[in-house]
Amino acid sequence: MEQILGIILHTIGGFSSASFYVPTYKIKKWAWETYWILLGFVAWVIMPAIGCWFVTDKAWEIYSSTSSSALFYTYLFGALWGFGGLFAGLGIRYMGLALGQSISLGVCSVVGTLVPAAMNGSLDSLLFTPSGLVVTGGLVISILGIICCGIAGQLKEKAWNAQRSEDSKGEFSLMKGLIIATLGGIMSACMAIAIMFGEPIAKAAVSSGTVEIFMNIPIFVIALGGGFTTNLIYVVIKSRGNNMLSNLFNRKIEMLGRNYFLAILAGVMWYLQYFFYGMGATKMQGYEFASWCIHLSSIVLFSNLWGLWLKEWQGVGRKTMVWLGAGIFLLIASIVLIGWGNYAAAA
Repeated sequence: MEQILGIILHTIGGFSSASFYVPTYKIKKWAWETYWILLGFVAWVIMPAIGCWFVTDKAWEIYSSTSSSALFYTYLFGALWGFGGLFAGLGIRYMGLALGQSISLGVCSVVGTLVPAAMNGSLDSLLFTPSGLVVTGGLVISILGIICCGIAGQLKEKAWNAQRSEDSKGEFSLMKGLIIATLGGIMSACMAIAIMFGEPIAKAAVSSGTVEIFMNIPIFVIALGGGFTTNLIYVVIKSRGNNMLSNLFNRKIEMLGRNYFLAILAGVMWYLQYFFYGMGATKMQGYEFASWCIHLSSIVLFSNLWGLWLKEWQGVGRKTMVWLGAGIFLLIASIVLIGWGNYAAAA
């Protein structure tokens, strides 16, 4: 039962993450850097602080009782993850929500699951126990599902090139998006490592009286703070000359209030993925590191469903939809298998 609750929480987080970019489609007359940094400030600074305040009133005690090395490495890998979030955002820009998310999160799923398992000595149990092999099978199936979605994306590009005018294609670029999204996946996996280094923070939270299901929430104040640092530096450098800051306060821009609302909404939705991830991870027991794969598989699943809803697949043929359907089916199967493996490990 605990594992089922964990999967449900991860799935809610995955839906929130897959949905965060949707409100930004309605933002008008703002450069990408403008709404990205506002979104990021809400998602990586404001909301983590609110989330931490919500689960404990002893934040200072938690951080002061945690070793400086744990805090440093949590922040460092959070900062490295920040590059991943940046590249992933650009990947979506060049490839669309469905394909951009699928590629970056597919790479991230593999790296973010296996590297922490190797670092904390859990790789043997993952590869040489019956329950571990079930989890490994789920990981492999999730990769196959992501590959199917990628093939559907390639077929989609052909359909776009055949049916769309040059003006309507926007910024769609498969090669540029593929490179950026892959780099984003590798760097995004650093969040899984940051969470692993943040385990002393979670233990300190429990010692201070925090309810166990919320023990991971204080980790994200440090990890996401690192991510905000790298994104802020990049955006400030890149935005020179495009009036990023002035756009935030320019009342002459139509729908300024609406832009603020949409960017803030996107930031809140983005943060909620880790709020629910932190809770879900506490329920996975035997293979907590497999939480990463479940989380990302659910993001890819819901990203592609959003892609269908937003008509990103409009005009494609039956073959493309078969590949996409196969990918969605395999992603669902992978989540079920990983949950089953965790249940078997706890039995």
